[in-house]
Amino acid sequence: MSHSERIQARFQCHFDKFGLDVDLNLPGSGITAIFGHSGCGKTTLLRCIAGLQTAKGHLSVLDELWQTASHSWPVHQRPLAYVFQETSLFPHLSVRKNLLYGYRRVPAEQRKITPEQVYDWLGLTPLLDRMPARLSGGERQRVAIGRALLTSPRLLLMDEPLSALDQQSKQDILPYLERLRDTLAIPVLYVSHSTAEVARLADHIVMMERGQVVAQGPLQETLARTDHPFRLEEDAGVILNGEIAEVDDRWTLCKVVFDGGELWLRHHDHLSSGMSVRVQVLARDVSISLHEHKDQSIQNLLPATVDHIAREVVPGISLVRLLAGGTPFLARLTSRSVHRLQLTLGGQVWMQIKSVALAD
Repeated sequence: MSHSERIQARFQCHFDKFGLDVDLNLPGSGITAIFGHSGCGKTTLLRCIAGLQTAKGHLSVLDELWQTASHSWPVHQRPLAYVFQETSLFPHLSVRKNLLYGYRRVPAEQRKITPEQVYDWLGLTPLLDRMPARLSGGERQRVAIGRALLTSPRLLLMDEPLSALDQQSKQDILPYLERLRDTLAIPVLYVSHSTAEVARLADHIVMMERGQVVAQGPLQETLARTDHPFRLEEDAGVILNGEIAEVDDRWTLCKVVFDGGELWLRHHDHLSSGMSVRVQVLARDVSISLHEHKDQSIQNLLPATVDHIAREVVPGISLVRLLAGGTPFLARLTSRSVHRLQLTLGGQVWMQIKSVALAD
């Protein structure tokens, strides 16, 4: 991907107790997750990109320079859309009129997205004549996203758009966001501290801590690193892209094949053979054996090669990266187990995967 097809951002700004110092080179398509704990600088970064926060630096979006050392485009000249945690719909306008508010302010020759496309992508047709007061939280957020898209932005910024929703509303809206990811040519920067959202939606990830970038890259590759600061959290693990090869109705299971083998996981009603899926395997759910043991309850057994050992990442705990074919996995083990098994780089082992789940 050439420089004209990417997003390059360098920013420095300082406050009394916090400073932002980032240097990013991001793809110009798909969803890039800006991930980290509260207070790490995710929203400040988005505000710098939007021009809402003054910062020294450089910003180029696709083939346009938005900020240099000597000039910065003001907010209203940056062709972007910003979706906040709170929807801020116009309460006196119907859903249809809310959606068309920005659309009508875009010159006809600059419109790249039609209202009909947004209605279809976000399932908004049944809601068009309703007033915002009659919408659920998830429905309001879908309208806010639709309104942003109808301004035909070159870049879409989303600042924790699901954080104010209950769990059911989040589950309801995630399929629509997946559809946007698979349909839109617009790059999306998606701020979140939710591993589940990142695992399900993102193509690329930027990990932040204390105002700095600690890791960035393609999602699958970056999550499999053993040196980022989130590697020991309970939901740390890897994401696999696979396809459902078989559905076993008797045992309510389905088999997912991927580059490196196959895994069984619990079947869900919406799944069928041939579907592409994302699967999450947590590091705490992977154990290692030197030999294959079929006489046990764990069904997912995969041959693998030891690719890297991060010893004593905290006292008594080590992290092992393994390769099954070309697919990386992580296993969180006691350092005593690593020593007892005499694990070495290039060694052949068997992974015993206790739990596999759809990235949802």
